[in-house]
Amino acid sequence: MTSEPTPPPESPKAQPDAQPETQPERAPEARQTAAPGDPGPGPGLRACLEAILLVADEPVPTVVLAQVLEQPRNEVAVALHELAEEYTAEGRGFDLREIAGGWRFYTREDCAALVERFVTDGQEVRLTQAALETLAVVAYRQPVSRARVSAVRGVNCDGVMRTLTLRGLVEEAGTDPETTAILYRTTGYFLERMGLASLEDLPDLAPFLPENIEDIEDENARS
Repeated sequence: MTSEPTPPPESPKAQPDAQPETQPERAPEARQTAAPGDPGPGPGLRACLEAILLVADEPVPTVVLAQVLEQPRNEVAVALHELAEEYTAEGRGFDLREIAGGWRFYTREDCAALVERFVTDGQEVRLTQAALETLAVVAYRQPVSRARVSAVRGVNCDGVMRTLTLRGLVEEAGTDPETTAILYRTTGYFLERMGLASLEDLPDLAPFLPENIEDIEDENARS
């Protein structure tokens, strides 16, 4: 009796190569693109408008803002109205108003009492060196325009002049008939704080000035 041949053992089946775990693809990051009307790379249109109006001491016309930002006038006008509505809706402490043909920031009427209290209390604060120098120029040159004060000091004095006006030390005194620039003079409060009866009691300044003071002023005005 013959035995049946034993079948050869089956060779193990080849296992498929393990596939490396795949990470889910990340969605491409959204690129920031300038909104229509934005002045290209950098701050957006709204930010630029806020920056300019923040330092403006008088209403700025829409056409001037459009020229400075090199943007279409209608887009600038739309952005201004949107900003004004946004500030009002959020109840900010300031308004953006269109007055006298231009745009300017104003403190909200509801905050008038607080602003008045701050300004009144601020009168007791010591003036900075820049404010003292500017006040001296006004006192000795009055009535004088802001541009002339800046020419004497060699730096822009618009911000300091606003501070002196808010503190009641300086006030408007008409306009220059040639340039129509607003002129400024010291106030009665200035005399009171300085302990003077009149401007004639101001000490003589001539000994402390260089002989070519007029040339220096003209040179600063041209620079």
